[in-house]
Amino acid sequence: MNNQQLDIDPEATIDKKADLELDLLLNAIYQLSSFDFRQYARSSIYRRIHNRMKIDRIPTISRLLEKVIHEEGVLEQLLNDFSINVTEMFRDPSFFQAFRTKVVPILRDYPEIRIWHAGCATGEEVFSMAILLKEEGLLDKTVLYATDMNEEVLKKAKQGAFSLLKMKTYTRNYLQAGGTHAFSEYYQTNHLYAYFHSDLLKNIIFAQHNLVTDQSFNEFHVIICRNVLIYFTTELQNQVHQLFLESLGTKGFLGLGDKETLCFTETMEYYTEFVPKEKFYQKVIKNAE
Repeated sequence: MNNQQLDIDPEATIDKKADLELDLLLNAIYQLSSFDFRQYARSSIYRRIHNRMKIDRIPTISRLLEKVIHEEGVLEQLLNDFSINVTEMFRDPSFFQAFRTKVVPILRDYPEIRIWHAGCATGEEVFSMAILLKEEGLLDKTVLYATDMNEEVLKKAKQGAFSLLKMKTYTRNYLQAGGTHAFSEYYQTNHLYAYFHSDLLKNIIFAQHNLVTDQSFNEFHVIICRNVLIYFTTELQNQVHQLFLESLGTKGFLGLGDKETLCFTETMEYYTEFVPKEKFYQKVIKNAE
């Protein structure tokens, strides 16, 4: 009988088991909801799952999987957990300032403008864009499409109501982004919320759209998707960038987040860097082969 001990790393075994559990959970979510998180960055998904397990005192991912399959409401809660909703009005003011000074002069000559905010979360950035376009005299000929995979955050976005406690930060961002009015002109308040004027909403279309599984739905002059793709694997980023390429018209603009880039992607050859520092790219051909 061979008494030689096998050299097994217990931590590696745990990791393999956790990966197997995660694969099963993400596949179940996809089968039950059509939302595909199987190519999201594992570290991001793990954090959200373990946070939910901690809140609900669930001991294992397998137990969470059982609850997702059999208990009403658990799947919806987990989908909300996976949604990335970190945003603010005029986030990264220099991005909006660059849009105002570099992109707007080109858009002025267009008879109509279509802008897609992909992954709009609770709508702060699309409202920011509506304010900017209003000040530049372009809002009336613009349609802003604001999409997100999460229906709950879209409901909040449609209300145009944001915490009054955040208005000081938002006002500072607005001024740094080149705002030309008093920011308070755009909203009314009660003791809790700032309610933005309905005339900003009239040209915004909110709709559910999943960047992973859904197709292009229009041709756009501008697509803005900021700080969403950092949670995707390289393969999935390339898939979404192909969707954006197909959705942009000739010489259309793509705006990404400060930690994102088109460099090293499969679609980079179809763009030129328009404002490199602010991650604005311009499409240079109509269709990719």
